[in-house]
Amino acid sequence: MSALRDPAMPANAMVLAAGLGTRMRDISKKLPKPLVPVQKRALIDHALDRLAQAGVVHAVVNVHYFADKLEAHLKARTRPRISISDERKQLLGTGGGIAKALPLLGNAPFLLINSDTLWIERGTANLVRLAKFFDRLRMDAALLLAATEDARGYDGRGDYALEADGRLRRRPERGTAPFVYMGVAILSPRLFDGAPRGAFGLNRLFDRAEEAGRLMGIRLEGTFLHVGTPEAIKEAEAELRRAGA
Repeated sequence: MSALRDPAMPANAMVLAAGLGTRMRDISKKLPKPLVPVQKRALIDHALDRLAQAGVVHAVVNVHYFADKLEAHLKARTRPRISISDERKQLLGTGGGIAKALPLLGNAPFLLINSDTLWIERGTANLVRLAKFFDRLRMDAALLLAATEDARGYDGRGDYALEADGRLRRRPERGTAPFVYMGVAILSPRLFDGAPRGAFGLNRLFDRAEEAGRLMGIRLEGTFLHVGTPEAIKEAEAELRRAGA
């Protein structure tokens, strides 16, 4: 562990990499989405590089679709250290996948990142900002959010409104919201107390934390690159070139 590592930074992270990536169409027939290249580097390596730069020392990666290919690719990584949470027999969803991996993540809060999450930094590293913001006494989850105008490749209606004190309010079913959840968060294991067994979505636990006033967030300083389709790959690569990243 680096002597320069910020003590606020969680030592462990969960990387969600088990999804089917069907919106990638023909690309997903040959590769799991985490291995889709952006600027000649696999999406999951972009995510793992961010974790390593932030000082995370251990990442748990869940696998299901093309699991063998993903595991083989990850063997080359040394920073952060990689553990595999195997979902070959059953895809467990975002919530169930993390719940299964909890024994590998320990008892302290941990970082969560989707394996396809990309962004361009502006100013202080956003993972560092998120770690300094997280307060386990007041929060079960702290989410990194992008303003919709700072999201490229995203055409949804947003996910949350962000209050002045950092509390989050989910978008009404038929409404819109100014911020999109990027798939990056710090979670307390407490969030999973009483969680259902088997497959379920993480939003179920986020909604429960919101009701308790323990779901918080901060705004991304930078540009979120939502890489959901083959067309979005080209847009992301163009944005990265413009930013010199």
